[in-house]
Amino acid sequence: MKFSTASPSRAAGALLHFLNKMGGAWNISLFHYRNHGADFGRVLVGIQVPPKDKRPFQKFLDQLGYEYTEETSNPAYNLFLS
Repeated sequence: MKFSTASPSRAAGALLHFLNKMGGAWNISLFHYRNHGADFGRVLVGIQVPPKDKRPFQKFLDQLGYEYTEETSNPAYNLFLS
């Protein structure tokens, strides 16, 4: 599954917060962060989530409090990552 989000660039500990909440439950297979001087950095994350874990993973995302977009079916990202 692929997700994109915008993270406050000055939010100290945002990545550590994400990783601590996720624990060792799923495997991060892609992580891309970029910031061009804006207040927000853009993040693209690929996470391997087994079908049986979709519901707990959705709960994890909802509890994080970050706005996000699932990009799994986005043809542009799929072309970029192929």
